[in-house]
Parts: sequence; structure tokens; C-alpha cells
Amino acid sequence: MNKRDNKKNYISYGFILIFFLVVFLLVNSLGNKENILTYNEFMSNLNDGNVTELSITPKQSSSIYNITGKLEGYAENESFSLKAPYSDSVVAEILSVAEQDSDLEVVVNKDPETSSIITIILNFLPFVLLIGFAFYFLTRQVGGANKSFDFGKSKAKLNSDKNKVTFDDVAGLVEEKYEVKELIDFLKNPKKFQKLGARIPKGVLLVGPPGTGKTLLARAVAGEANVPFYYISGSDFVELFVGVGASRVRDMFKQAKQTAPCLIFIDEIDAVGRQRGTGLGGGHDEREQTLNQLLTEMDGFGTNEGIIIIAATNRPDVLDPALLRPGRFDRQVTVSLPDVSEREAILKVHAKNKVLASDVTLKYLAKRTSGFSGADLENLLNEAALLAVRRNKHEITMNEIDEAHDRVLMGPAKKSRKVSEHDKQVTAYHEAGHVVVGMKLEKSNVVQKVTIIPRGMAGGYTNIQSEDEKMHTTKNELLETICTLLAGRVSEQLTFDDITTGAQNDIERATKIARAMVCEYGMSDLGPVQLEQSESSVFLGRDYNKSRNFSDKIAFEIDQQIRKIIDECYKKTEEVLKENKELVDLIADNLVKYETLTKEQIDYLIDNGHMPFESEEKEEYTLSELKEMAKEKGIKGYSKMTKEELEEQIKD
Repeated sequence: MNKRDNKKNYISYGFILIFFLVVFLLVNSLGNKENILTYNEFMSNLNDGNVTELSITPKQSSSIYNITGKLEGYAENESFSLKAPYSDSVVAEILSVAEQDSDLEVVVNKDPETSSIITIILNFLPFVLLIGFAFYFLTRQVGGANKSFDFGKSKAKLNSDKNKVTFDDVAGLVEEKYEVKELIDFLKNPKKFQKLGARIPKGVLLVGPPGTGKTLLARAVAGEANVPFYYISGSDFVELFVGVGASRVRDMFKQAKQTAPCLIFIDEIDAVGRQRGTGLGGGHDEREQTLNQLLTEMDGFGTNEGIIIIAATNRPDVLDPALLRPGRFDRQVTVSLPDVSEREAILKVHAKNKVLASDVTLKYLAKRTSGFSGADLENLLNEAALLAVRRNKHEITMNEIDEAHDRVLMGPAKKSRKVSEHDKQVTAYHEAGHVVVGMKLEKSNVVQKVTIIPRGMAGGYTNIQSEDEKMHTTKNELLETICTLLAGRVSEQLTFDDITTGAQNDIERATKIARAMVCEYGMSDLGPVQLEQSESSVFLGRDYNKSRNFSDKIAFEIDQQIRKIIDECYKKTEEVLKENKELVDLIADNLVKYETLTKEQIDYLIDNGHMPFESEEKEEYTLSELKEMAKEKGIKGYSKMTKEELEEQIKD
């Protein structure tokens, strides 16, 4: 709050205090009872000795004496008053009678007319209060009117040099950076393009999943460009009152024209650029008027030379087609999820201010984080740093990064949850089934980690990733994925001759893949026919009136094909687990004992039949590594134990 606001508050509090003071005085005055006597009645009571208090106040301007006092029998708040002629003989008569009563004390006051200041205050205080209140409320109304005049002003902010971001701070996105660099080059040297008659795009739309770096890329453009850069969110245009958003669009372009050439960045443009006239019950007048004004400003009758608009969205499917046509957003730049090399570069950027231990290899971590966005990778390293601080470590080790990886994927571990031995065994065999099927299928799948520690809504999870990142997925790979998902349920059935609810998410994902194979990818006996779209429309009206692209007979055949795919995968999974029953038992037993197994431990377990630290060769783990294991298991006094004692404790 600024000084001006503080001053207004002090004035308000002052007026309120004076108001309550005046009310208090009025209430007190109304509570007093005053009896008006004539001069003869007063003199009669004075002669009889009934007067107990007496006060005489001369008023020369009125030529009277104001006489007040009390009589015997009066209450505490009761008094009398009268007015006598302004004459010395009157006062002398009163004083002579009063002298005869020794108990009566007469108070003679000075003329109040001599105190002009008090008189002015008493006479003009009510008027001052009324004028003050009127002025206060008038200024409040004027202030509100001024704010309403600013209602239609643009909220676009001009970029400052504080927290400047350049292309060096944006890892990966090589092609994307090249596309936007061309805009900066045009603003700096337009003649090079104009020689060949080239027209720079009026607008560039950055499209991609959340967290891939669209806003960061726009900030880097602002850092690299030596031109004014305005940035605003799409939601800043839309208001309750119709016409305000269109007014803000006009004002934004008016400001931009005054500083052209310049760049305007609109983040989350889908908030204002959605398709017009959609949904049940009509459209959205305010948003549609705002969009119409934006379309007119970008490519209407007026010209906006030197103004380039960059916008970002992760929902290009909901944007109005008129917004995407050439002349408005001429170019769409897809900012996709980073590949393994880009993830490594992103990790290096975010690891600059982190203290990493020698066992942390960013290249290996990049391989384990397939499907992570740039924001996910930044969050991963930050969670690892927080865990290291929580554990009072001076550097971030691979243990913290492993735990942070699981936290980002599944949530924090619920180690305090009490799990019965039977539930623990069921979960162990469930996850062991995922591991064995994921490893034994023909396609190269890598089991990175398996755990039965509850996280989020899951009782455990298995992290299985393909060894290579691929642009396309084959039919056999999809079928093997379904087999891997069903392996937990099949393992439960084979081991306990019963099933649990733990496979709910696995079955849901397997069914979605099977349905997509039949209805979208054309990978069934129905042939290469697309019967459903990959994503339903976001508009309620279109969903409500959605037309079916197939008959009831085809719907029955779709269900049969989905059932056929699931049944065949279930049988194949059952065969794999029956052939490798001993391996399932081995992994499940070790999961019950150690709760978490990494890729290296699983490989050693398959090759040797026991865990590495259960080997007779004592040199498998160093003393520091054994102490770290003991610390994780909560073994007390591990720091003073010998290597042999640590191995015995860990075995137990």
C-alpha cells in the first residue's frame, strides 16, 4: 500500500472518530433533564434556602445573565436554568440573598463571548463535519469513475531487462529456436528479406504439451531482440462486461504501433481464441467479440507493419480456423517433448546451481526419463535437492534422484502405511509378473525399477521402458505392451488362484490400447478403417450430438475384436509366466524382503540367484556403500560397525 492510500485511510479514520464523538456528546446531552424557571420562582427558592448549586454566566451580546443550578430533591442529572436581565442590581440582589446561606457556593463565570475560538468551533463544527463527509464520498466516487475509465485499457506489459533469458538458457529446441531467430533477424535487418520480396510471418503459434518450454522460448526471444516486447495472457482480455476485451485488444495494438517494430506475446491464446458459435445454448459474446477484434487487428483493413505476434497454446484443436489461416498465424511451430539428447542438455542447464555427487550421471538419468518434459526435469532435480537437504547431506546423490524420480511419477512413498503380509505377497507377485513378462518378450524392454512400497493410489509399480525411443509403434509392440499390463493379474491368478482389485489401472490401459488398435489404427480383422477419432471434441454441443460412424453390427464386431486381442494376450502372458515360474518366485521373494529392486539388482539376481550383498565375495560392496544401505534400512549404530557386521545386519 502506498503513502497516498495510507493518507486516505487516516482521513477516513479521523472522520469516523469525530462522528462517534459528536454522537457521544449528543447522547449525554439528551440524558440530562433541565427545568426552566422564572425569575420569581428562582428568587422564591433562593430565599427559602432550596438552592444547593448556583452558577451565573453573563452574556453581554444578549444583555442577559444565564443562571443554572440545582434545587433540593433534584436527581443527579437534573438541573434548572433561567435568564435574568443584564443588570448589576440583579446580580447584587442574588448575591446578597446567597450570602445568607452559608452552605451555598455561588460560581460567577466569565463572559464566553470573549473566547471567540470556542464559539467558532461550536458554531461551525457541524458544518465542517457535513462538508468533510461530502468531500470524502465525492472523492471515492470520482476515484471509482477513473478506474472505470481504465477498464478497457490493455494489460499488456513491456518486457524489462530484469531476469533476462536468452537462447543460451533454452536447452534443446534447435529447430524451434531457428524459426523464431528468423523473426529477430527480420526486425534487425528487414532489407535482406525485402530484396527477394519475402514477407515475414505476421504471427507464429507455438504448439505443444504443457511444460515443453513454449513460454520460455518466447522469453528468450524477448531477451535476444533489441525491440520492445509486450507480453499478455489470453485470460487478461476476457471480462464480465461485453466489449471490454475488444477494447483492450484495440488499445494493445495502439500501443504497439507507437513502438513498432515490436513483438507481442500472447500466452494461452486458447482462452480467447476458441471456435465461435459452439456448445449448447449459444456462444460466448464477450470472448467472440474479443476474438473478432483480434482477427481484425491482425489482418483486417488496417495495416500493422512491424508488429509480429507470438502466441502459445497446448490446445490447438480448439482454436478458431480464422485465427490459423495465412496472414494471421502464418506459421505453427510444434514444441514437442525432448528426446534423450535434449533431456541431457536440459538437465545440464538445471544442474548448474546443484551440487551433484560423483555417482550422478546425467546421461544415464536422461535415458531413464523418457516422456519427461522440461518442466518435469527441472522439478525432478529440485525434488532431489530438497530430499538431500532433508537428509542433511552436502551433495545430491543417486539415491535422492531415484526417490525424486519416483515422487514425480507416482507421488511420495507411504512408508507409514501398515500392510499385511498377505497383501505384501500379493503385491510382490503382481509386480514380479510385470517384470518377468516385460523382460521375456521378444522386443527389448528394460526394467528400470520395481517396488512394492505404496505410492499415491498404487500399492506398487514397475518402471519398464523401451531401450530405444521410437517415432512409431508396431502392432507386435502394442500387443506386448498389453501382455505386460495383464501380467500382474495373470501372476495373481496363477499363484493364489484368486484375483484382486490391484490390476484395475492395468486393465483400463490395456483396454484403451486394444480399442485404439481396432478403431483408430486399423490393426484388427475389420481392416484399415478408422471408426473413432483419437480425441473427442471439447465442446459440449458436439459431444452431445456426436454421430456414430458405424452401425450396431459393426459395434458388436468392434467388441468382439477387442475381446479377441485381450484374450490372446492373456493366454500368451499365462504361457510366459508358467514357463518362468521359478524366476517369478525369486523376484517376488526378494521384493518381499527388500521392497525395492533396481535394474542392476534384478540383472544380478537373474544371473546369480541371490542379491549382490548376499554373495560370499565380501568385496562386492565397499564400506561406505554398506553404511548407506544400513542408513536407508534404519539400522541403528551403523556408523560404528565393521564391514562384516554391516553385511550381517543387512542380511537380517
